[in-house]
Amino acid sequence: MENKKIILFDGVCNLCNNSVQFVIKRDKKDIFRYAALQSEIGEQLVKQRHIDTSKVDSIILIEPGVAYYTKSDAALEIAQELGGLWKLTAVFTWIPTSVRNAIYDFVAKNRYKWFGKQEACMIPTPELKAKFLD
Repeated sequence: MENKKIILFDGVCNLCNNSVQFVIKRDKKDIFRYAALQSEIGEQLVKQRHIDTSKVDSIILIEPGVAYYTKSDAALEIAQELGGLWKLTAVFTWIPTSVRNAIYDFVAKNRYKWFGKQEACMIPTPELKAKFLD
């Protein structure tokens, strides 16, 4: 777990699950570990950092011992770690955080309506199980 960044995500959200699958496929340096916000470890990590999940309920990136990122900052930090052309997403940091987060919040608010929702959190395949904390 040392030197791994943790992505907390809404485990019942189809958009969030697809996003995690997207990152897993492109995480060539094996930088990330994953946990659903609804899991015991997810709740523990959020509580330790005093994050209000009524205001942030879709994605959180934790860099243990360093910082945590939410909303558009989390998405951009994750993209930066994927390298390659994803590094170009840095251009979006020029947009004020309040504007980026307003767009992020709009998508997050409508994610179940647009992309659907599962009854339970995603269960990783045996090959991916080691990448998940719960």
